[in-house]
Amino acid sequence: MDLQKHAQPQDSAPRAAELRVSDADRDRVADLLREALAEGRLSPEEHAERVEGVLAAKTAGELEVFVRDLPGAHQRRAAPASAPGRPTAGAIPMDPDDNVVAVFSAATRKGRWRAGRRIHVYAVFGNVEIDLSEAIFEHQQVMIKAFSVFGNVEVRVPENVSLRGMGGGVLGNFEVASLDSEDPEAPVVYVDGWAVLGNIEAWPKRGRLVADILDRVQRSVDKGVRGRQDR
Repeated sequence: MDLQKHAQPQDSAPRAAELRVSDADRDRVADLLREALAEGRLSPEEHAERVEGVLAAKTAGELEVFVRDLPGAHQRRAAPASAPGRPTAGAIPMDPDDNVVAVFSAATRKGRWRAGRRIHVYAVFGNVEIDLSEAIFEHQQVMIKAFSVFGNVEVRVPENVSLRGMGGGVLGNFEVASLDSEDPEAPVVYVDGWAVLGNIEAWPKRGRLVADILDRVQRSVDKGVRGRQDR
């Protein structure tokens, strides 16, 4: 027996840089790149090139290459504060600011629109889509009260707001993907409701950010001001 050979340690464990990465790991790196683009640290061309590389990366070492020169990659982020499970007392009125009704039909709220504090949704043998991904939030807390009877209600929100839900289904489906924003001042959307032989669901819409929307609005205002000054 070769005792010397058996005494040698066998280092077969992969190094950290060689570990395979998940889609969640790629998403975190993509978020850092998006922040660097918004801060002016990367040009649009550099951002696009790095994102393409991130999507193709298979190991942690390959991912690290794309953010090693960015300060955000070396800062430990504090855990986001959890949004309250229910609206603040008195923040949401009892009467709705908007009613969306679909009876044997379809109804939609999407694009650039102002979201009120309370929205009532009724889908009876119909379909309702509430898309807040480009909405203007004038209030930090928004309540969507949904009722579905043999119908379908879909709610989409920007991915940097907080999302909460409370409800259920009777031979139906009620599903709300809880979401916490890193910004404590970000809007909080509450989706409450009941689905009777129907469906109610609420999800974040990837790539849609409240900050991006506000930036576009501000750029339009600034452009209009400059245009009037040039006259």
